[in-house]
Parts: sequence; C-alpha cells; structure tokens
Amino acid sequence: MTTNTGPLKGLRILDMSRILAGPTCTQILGDLGADVIKIERPGAGDDTRKWGPPYVKDSDGNDTSESAYYLCVNRNKRSL
Repeated sequence: MTTNTGPLKGLRILDMSRILAGPTCTQILGDLGADVIKIERPGAGDDTRKWGPPYVKDSDGNDTSESAYYLCVNRNKRSL
C-alpha cells in the first residue's frame, strides 16, 4: 500500500459507484490523500474495465482488456 499524503490523509472511503460522476469524485478524494477502496461487482468487476477504445497497450504494443478510461478514473484506489 502506498503512503497517502494530503489534506484527506487518514480518511477511508468505500467507493461502490459506477460510471462517470462517482468514480471521478472518489478519484479526486484519492488525489487529496484519502484511502479509497473500490468495491467491484463479484465475478465480473467494473463494467468500465472493458470500455474502449482506447485500451492500454502491453509491452509488445498490443491492446489489453484494460480501458484507458477505467484506469484514469480509478487511480489512487485499491480494489475488491
């Protein structure tokens, strides 16, 4: 786990949101130092993992199954 800094350090947030507004808000809270834990749908994960293109490229330059959108709005989060 990374060491969070910022004005919200020490605050733990459970993110059970999906799509646009919720993930963006909790992304900002994470940017400000909160410990954000994203709860994903059991067995399937977050729907936006497969949104794309664009998809993240692997080391050979091929598309992976991880969408750039998903990774962008879920930075600074842990996931279950």
